[in-house]
Amino acid sequence: MEFIESREALRAHYRPVHENAAKKVLPKLDPHARNFLSRSPFLMMGTQDAAGRADVSPKGDKPGFVAPLDDVTLAIPDRPGNNRLDSWENLVDNPSIGLIFVIPGMAETLRINGEAKLTVDEELCARLGVDGRPAQAVCVVKIRELYMHCAKAFMRSELWKPETWPDRKELPSLGQIMRDQLALAESSDEIDAGLADSYSKSMW
Repeated sequence: MEFIESREALRAHYRPVHENAAKKVLPKLDPHARNFLSRSPFLMMGTQDAAGRADVSPKGDKPGFVAPLDDVTLAIPDRPGNNRLDSWENLVDNPSIGLIFVIPGMAETLRINGEAKLTVDEELCARLGVDGRPAQAVCVVKIRELYMHCAKAFMRSELWKPETWPDRKELPSLGQIMRDQLALAESSDEIDAGLADSYSKSMW
């Protein structure tokens, strides 16, 4: 198998980029980007450690949970999780960050790239809290570029068409998967019950 080893070889394999695709990149939030952020309950966060090992992590909350602090700064609250801290440890080593924001039912997405740092500033954590519970930390993103991404990936995948979704009963539960992958002694039902209890008590 041969691999592409240069940008020139890569570009030679594809048609030239469309003029609008090249020009659509913005350096800061505009009204459309702000509107998108206010309606998005979910994002995917790409980070890398100091050695370049990549990670992508989902982040979700009520629509508008990511707060613009100004035209070039976003604040992403951290909620209780499994404490692996993959993304946060990566950002300590390497501030580069890539974000894709999603709105349910909308096939276009908002992409934002920039540099990020973590803070536990009490005022900001409280401002981004839920039901009196402050954020555990806040990821502050300085925007380098942003742009809208077209709908083709969602159209091809038919992601928002319920009639294409698999029957959830045909798939193993997370408890079953964890039991098999980690060789746990507990039954899958016990693991699923523990997960459900955690979900009910520590979402925020």
